Amino acid sequence: MDAPIERDPSEISYDEQRYPARPRRLRPRDQLRSGSLRRFVSDPRTANGTNPAYIEWLVRQSMLKDADVLARTLSGQPSMWRNPYARPDARRAIETSDVWFTAYPLSLITRAGESFLQALGDDRLWQAFEKIGINGLHTGPVKRAGGITGWQQTPSVDGHFDRISTQIDPDFGDEAAVRRLADVADSHGGSVIDDIVPGHTGKGADFRLAEMAYKDYPGIYHMIEIPPEDWNLLPEVPEGRDSVNLDPAQERELSERGYIIGELQRVIFYTPGVKETNWSATAAVTGTDGQDRRWVYLHYFKEGQPSINWLDPTFSGMRLVIGDALHSLGELGTSALRLDANGFLGVEKSTEGLPAWSEGHPLSQAANHIIAGMVRKVGGFTFQELNLTMEDIRDTGAVGADLSYDFVTRPAYHHALATGSTEFLRLALNTSLATGVEPVQLVHGLQNHDELTYELVHWATTHRDDVFEFRHGEVTGLELAQHIRAELTEVLTVGADYNLVFTQNGIACTTASLIAASQGRATLDDITDEDAASIRDAHLLLARYNAWQPGVFALSGWDLTGSLTLPAEEVRSLIATGDTRWIERGAHDLLDVDPDATRSAAGMPRARALYGALPAQLEDPHSFASGLRHVLDVRRAHGIAVATQVDIPQVAHPSMLVMVHRLDGGDAALEDAPLQITVLNFSPETIDGTVRSDSLVPRSGVIDAESGESVGRVDDLQSFPLQLGPYEGRFLIFEAPEPEELHPVTRAIHIIPTA
Repeated sequence: MDAPIERDPSEISYDEQRYPARPRRLRPRDQLRSGSLRRFVSDPRTANGTNPAYIEWLVRQSMLKDADVLARTLSGQPSMWRNPYARPDARRAIETSDVWFTAYPLSLITRAGESFLQALGDDRLWQAFEKIGINGLHTGPVKRAGGITGWQQTPSVDGHFDRISTQIDPDFGDEAAVRRLADVADSHGGSVIDDIVPGHTGKGADFRLAEMAYKDYPGIYHMIEIPPEDWNLLPEVPEGRDSVNLDPAQERELSERGYIIGELQRVIFYTPGVKETNWSATAAVTGTDGQDRRWVYLHYFKEGQPSINWLDPTFSGMRLVIGDALHSLGELGTSALRLDANGFLGVEKSTEGLPAWSEGHPLSQAANHIIAGMVRKVGGFTFQELNLTMEDIRDTGAVGADLSYDFVTRPAYHHALATGSTEFLRLALNTSLATGVEPVQLVHGLQNHDELTYELVHWATTHRDDVFEFRHGEVTGLELAQHIRAELTEVLTVGADYNLVFTQNGIACTTASLIAASQGRATLDDITDEDAASIRDAHLLLARYNAWQPGVFALSGWDLTGSLTLPAEEVRSLIATGDTRWIERGAHDLLDVDPDATRSAAGMPRARALYGALPAQLEDPHSFASGLRHVLDVRRAHGIAVATQVDIPQVAHPSMLVMVHRLDGGDAALEDAPLQITVLNFSPETIDGTVRSDSLVPRSGVIDAESGESVGRVDDLQSFPLQLGPYEGRFLIFEAPEPEELHPVTRAIHIIPTA
C-alpha cells in the first residue's frame, strides 16, 4: 500500500480547511453536480403522465388553461358592469337580429382555396341575405373538435359538437376570418352568432389531463375513479379503444356499490351494442404520479362526449364553459351564442329503484342563469337548444337564455303537413300559451343540421298520464306522442325510402324531402323537376308559419337551395354506427361559386338542389328566395316578430290554421293595439273555411297585407269567410269598424179625413 502524500498545511484546500467534517454530498462542489438540470428516464415520445413534456403540451391547448387566461384579462374591468344581466329579454335579442341563417361548416361548397369562414364573410353573400331579409348568421360549431390520442388529434364524432379547444379549426378558417365576417355582417345590418357547448367536451387535452389526475382537470367532468380491486366490475377495453360503454348490468352493479348514480331518465342516442347506458369506463391510464387509474365517466350523448360537472368543488367545468363564451364574444366579435344541449347540466341520485334525476334539474336552471347572465353582462344574448317539457322551457327561460329553440311546435307543424290536419299543431300551440311559453321567446326554425325531432318530451314524460282531447276522443299524453310518432314515421320513412329514422330521437330529412314524402313521392327518382314548384309552395307555407308569428325565424342553406337528402350509399361509412343524420347534410353552393364541385371541401357529397343558387333565384320572381323575400317584407313591415300571440281558435276545415296576434311591440298595456291574423292551408287542395275569434271586432274590415286588397268584413259573430288555395297563407290586418248606419225614427202621422 502506498504511503499517504505529505502536504504542507498551506496547500490544504479551502474546502478541506473550512469543512473538514462535512459529508461529501453537502460540499459545494458536489452540490454543483446535483444542479437544476432535470434528466428524464422516460422516452420523450411517451404520451402519458410520466412525460412532463406531454403534460405541458396538453396544458398549452386545454380549454381550462385558456379560460383562466381570459378571466384574468377581464376581471375588474368597467366593461363588466355596463349591461343589465339578471333577466332574459327576448324582444331585445330579436331587435338585434330576427331572421337567422344557420350554417353548417361541413356542407358549404366554397371556392378553391377558400375557407368556410371566408366564404361566409363574402360581401356578395351578405348582399343576397340583405335582399332576402336575413340579418343574422349562426356559424355552427367552428372550433376544434374531436379528441386527442397520444400526440395526434382524432376527428369529431358528432359534427363538431364535441369541442376540445377555443381555437378555430384550421379546416374552417382562423380568428381573422371570424372577425372579418363580423365586420361584413355589421356593414349589412347583420350580426354573427356562435356556439358554446355547456354540457360536454370532446376527448381533447382537458379530458386526457383529467384521466391523468392532473391538478383541477378531473373536476371538469362527471368521472369517478374506480379502485384496482374493483376493476373486475368494469368491461375490458379492446386494443385500439380508450373506453367501452357499460351495459345495464354493469351500470346497476356500480350504482349498487355506490360508485355512480346509475340509470338516468333516458338514454339519448340509444343503440344496442353501441350505447346502452350513459356511462363508459376508460382503459388504465398512467397519471402524473405514475399511478395507473381507471375511471367511469358520464356522457349524455356519445362516448366521445364526456359530460361536464357543474357542481364540482373546483368549479373547473364552469370556468371552462364561461371562458369559451367570453372568447367568442370578446375575442372573435360575435353578438350571441347558442347553448347546445343545455338541459342536462345537473344529475342527482333519486330514491331507490328510480332513475337518477337528470332532466329539469334545478342545477341546470342555475347553470343556465350563470351562463346567460355572463353573456348579457358583456352585451350579448343566448338561445338554448332545450328539448324538454314546456314547463322546463318556461322555467329555464325565466332566468336563463333569452330565447329557446322551438321544440314546442316544430314536430307538430311537420305532422300537420304530413297528414293535412292541424289538430295536433293547434293543441301544441294552445298548450304552449297555457303553460306560459310565448312564441316570442322561441326560435322558429325550418331545417338545421339535426333530425326532425319527434320525441315529444312534454307529452311522453311529465304529462304521459294526463288526458287530452284528440280526434273526437280522449287519449293520454303517452298515447298521443306514440300516435304522432307513428304517423310521421309512416308518411316520411315507410312511404318514402330517402328519409331515415334517427335512433329514438326523430327522422333524418331535409325540409324539401319531408315535403316530397308528404306529397307521395316514394323514391328520390320519383321527385322530378316538375315537382319543384309544388315543393316550393309547401316550403313557403312552412316559412309563413314560422315567420308570421312572434319570435325569431331561422332557416338553413338546405332550405334556401331546396336540397334533398343524399342517397344512403353515398354516406354509408358515416351512418354505419346509426347516425343517419348525415343523409340530410349534403353539400350545397349558395352563390354558385363552383358549379362543377361534387363535394364540399370537408368531403360531403353534393345534394340535389331543387331551387338552385341564390343569385339566379333572386332574378326569378317565382323562385323560393324571391317568395321568401316577400314573406319577410310583410313580417318586418308590421312588427310581427315582437308582437303578442292572443288566440289559436278552432277552425272550420281540418287543414286550416289560424293564429291571432296583437301588434303591440310586447307592451301588454296596449290593449287597443292593432290585431293581425295569420291563416294557413296545410293541404294541397283549395279549401273554404271560416275564421272566427273572440278577439275580432265586429264590422272591422279585413285586409290582405301582401296585396293590400280587401278580403271581407267581420260579422256580428266575430267571423268572416275565407278561401285558401293549395298551401296558401294570408297575413291579414284590420280596418276600424264603420260607424253604425243610422235608421230613421218613425212615428204615427195623424191623417185628417176629408169631408
